[in-house]
Amino acid sequence: MLIATFNANSIRSRMDVILRWLADHKPDALCIQETKVQDAEFPRRPIEDAGYHVVFKGQKAYNGVALLSRTPPAEVSAGLDDEPRDEPRLLHAKIGPVHIVNTYVPQGRDIHHEMYAYKLAWFGRLRRFFDQRFKKTDLLVWAGDLNVAAEPIDVHSPELYGNHVCYHEGARDAFAKCRAWGFVDVFRKHHPEPGHYTFFDYRTPDAVNKGVGWRIDYLLASPALAEKCTGAAIDLKPRLESKPSDHTVLMAEFDL
Repeated sequence: MLIATFNANSIRSRMDVILRWLADHKPDALCIQETKVQDAEFPRRPIEDAGYHVVFKGQKAYNGVALLSRTPPAEVSAGLDDEPRDEPRLLHAKIGPVHIVNTYVPQGRDIHHEMYAYKLAWFGRLRRFFDQRFKKTDLLVWAGDLNVAAEPIDVHSPELYGNHVCYHEGARDAFAKCRAWGFVDVFRKHHPEPGHYTFFDYRTPDAVNKGVGWRIDYLLASPALAEKCTGAAIDLKPRLESKPSDHTVLMAEFDL
């Protein structure tokens, strides 16, 4: 089973990129974040024409999550279990035997901004969501743009970013506490070395080839599923297209 995640930074702007990637790789499931479209205007037709089912929850211009799958999704739900539910930031569905939780974690804006405090609290709320809904024996993937570089090797120049909302100690600690539910970073299982990134800022010329990036997109698996992971990779090709997102695709394969 091939599962992938991609922050599209507007699904309508990136539809050609997505359709080409689906045709080339034929994933069983693709999680998308920052769809930036309200549900009534979601472009489901080209996705369905490509042979995929799709569920989604979005809003105009901001946030938004979608889950594409080759088989019909089951047990679909959006949002956290408490208030505010934040439906356009979390989508859960069961694809075959695997539960997938697709999240777009708040970025935080600035470490002194109220949205940063909201981000830290969001990780705590998400941990409670996992505690209440799942067991470590479940086949579970937590996917998405989590807006945190977990370790120094996950950002190109960590010494420059101690106060950045995606690398600040508080954000990394909140992420670690949520991940301590039992999740395994399946990309790091296969690639422990530095120099792998999923996000490259538009403002940095030739960022991909220069290796000026961040790893803030993840596929995290429950212990029961992580042991079945046979490989993982970051595909840089979508970030090198003529009209790319600032993120690229992360994928992992599981032998079920």
